[in-house]
Amino acid sequence: MCPVLGHLDDMEHRIQALYEQFGGPLLRHVRKTTGNDLQWAEDVVQETMVRAWRHSDRLQWEPGLVWAWLLTVARRIVIDGRRRRSARPREVEPPEADTVPVPDGCDRALSAIVVADALRSLSQEHREVIEQTYLRDRTISEAAEILGIPPGTVKSRLYYGIRALRGLLRDKGVAG
Repeated sequence: MCPVLGHLDDMEHRIQALYEQFGGPLLRHVRKTTGNDLQWAEDVVQETMVRAWRHSDRLQWEPGLVWAWLLTVARRIVIDGRRRRSARPREVEPPEADTVPVPDGCDRALSAIVVADALRSLSQEHREVIEQTYLRDRTISEAAEILGIPPGTVKSRLYYGIRALRGLLRDKGVAG
């Protein structure tokens, strides 16, 4: 028999001794199973001790048996908690009506204006190549044929044009 638990007759003192002897180790064990969630672990230990108090007349008060019983009960409480959390979606506060974003196309229109302004700042050669490839969705070969220049020149102008466009947009605070 446990020296601390074995000779106590009063159930309240037994539970207090049980908590003093096993509360810390049980909390450390339960924290591992709760993902280091201290609040949840403390709740599990408390519920485990309440169940020990409720079933104290049936408990065998030998330290090894009590420890095994506490671990089993705590593990089952954690499992029940995980099931409960996964079965019910997380509750969230409904947003205030005036803070809910409404898609109205303003951001897209503003972005289009900023990009169009930046495109006007490019040289005509760079602007034409970007227009043919990105805006009209043409291949390098198709753009070269329409513009009457070699494909290699289209690639080169496209590279430097996009690079200049990124710089302009970055200066305007649009691109990162």
